[in-house]
Amino acid sequence: MIGRIVEVADDQRHLSMLRGFMVVQDSGGERKELGRVPLDDIAAVIANAHGLSYTNNLLVALAERGAPFVLCAANHNAVGMLLPIEGNFEQSKRIEAQLAASLPTHKRLWAAVVRSKLEQQAAALEATGAPPAPLAALVGKVKSGDPANVEAQGARRYWGLLFGSDFRRDQAATGLNALLNYGYTVLRAASARAIIAAGLHPSIGLHHSHDNNAMRLVDDVMEPFRPVIDLKVWQQQRDGGREVTPEAKRALVRTLYDDMQTDVGATPVMVCLQRLATSLAQVYLGERDKLDLPLPGLPLALASSLQDE
Repeated sequence: MIGRIVEVADDQRHLSMLRGFMVVQDSGGERKELGRVPLDDIAAVIANAHGLSYTNNLLVALAERGAPFVLCAANHNAVGMLLPIEGNFEQSKRIEAQLAASLPTHKRLWAAVVRSKLEQQAAALEATGAPPAPLAALVGKVKSGDPANVEAQGARRYWGLLFGSDFRRDQAATGLNALLNYGYTVLRAASARAIIAAGLHPSIGLHHSHDNNAMRLVDDVMEPFRPVIDLKVWQQQRDGGREVTPEAKRALVRTLYDDMQTDVGATPVMVCLQRLATSLAQVYLGERDKLDLPLPGLPLALASSLQDE
């Protein structure tokens, strides 16, 4: 079972646990119950509201199930995330292998991630009718460790081709940038869950190395899947949606349940994340040589919706 990503976005809500359920109540007056979700069905909880309260028992129950509890700022970016201490029966063995991995190994793996991201960006551009060649041409230029920072070169070309020459990626901005922030927050939560479930430590990255970032490996692993979010945001703005509305947020969450093409057939994005994280652990353990990355192309449902329009 993939699990549900549950967002709490309305103000004055109280979250608690009761008999295996997460219960949502109105925190005013008599605390009227508004709904409940089985704890075992939850993949992550996104706390994205003012005046939100929750019980310690609920947070413990979510951690025991490996479900991240994500705290969002006003710009819809994740600013905190509660993760379990234990996530895999081989966790100690895998983290030791992760720590022992050589720099050449990390550089080789990062190059594979960058190539995959560029391929997915090219596919996203092709779906919008923009020329994919500028991104596709960069794939073969990525060397071990990406010393020429081809990833950044691709980003400079990509954003202008996708959203127009006037667009600038700015996490503090509103409109399309806020939509991207929210989509990446959901993707980051799913990536964190996959990393913990694979028995790896989220702070030990392949490439991201900022001292203040405790989620460096999470940010590495999610890179090839960012274009899935980008394309959904493009589709929303083309249809006139540029604000973070409840419907826009639901649409962004649903992208993680869409199928992508893999070596073993159509697979939901969230499962692709899990497969990638597991393959990374296996590389560290010497059980395989390559990462399990999705094949270039769009999530099938998204591709189908674009073709029908």
